Amino acid sequence: MSTDSYKASSATGWVIFAAAVMFTVGAIDIIQGLTALLKETTYVIPGGEGSLLVTTNYDTWGWTLIIWGVVVMLSAASLFAGRGWGRWFGIAAILVNMIVQITWFPAYPLWSLVAIGLGVAVLWALTAGWKDAKADLRG
Repeated sequence: MSTDSYKASSATGWVIFAAAVMFTVGAIDIIQGLTALLKETTYVIPGGEGSLLVTTNYDTWGWTLIIWGVVVMLSAASLFAGRGWGRWFGIAAILVNMIVQITWFPAYPLWSLVAIGLGVAVLWALTAGWKDAKADLRG
């Protein structure tokens, strides 16, 4: 029986949380992109197309979301692997994702607020205690 008393730092748990949230957000972005491609009427809001911040066509917006979802999921994978560059990639990706959520606000205000809140939690997780988490993730 092993008597190892190794205990991972709490920062490791937060980085894993951040990676899991980013993976989930990336998957949701892909689903939103597919929805924009397959059923445009889902994103119709009162006031017409002019009331959205994004006035592109739904095909372009759908493919953009699908590609962006894959990028966010790749960022999550790099965090799970404990890569140093993955932290910076994750910070940049989640910042962009939070800004883009503002464009969804007229159509889905509750989802936008939730996504922005999750983004803040991910940013905190990626900036607090990375040194300890990196050592634990690679170990």
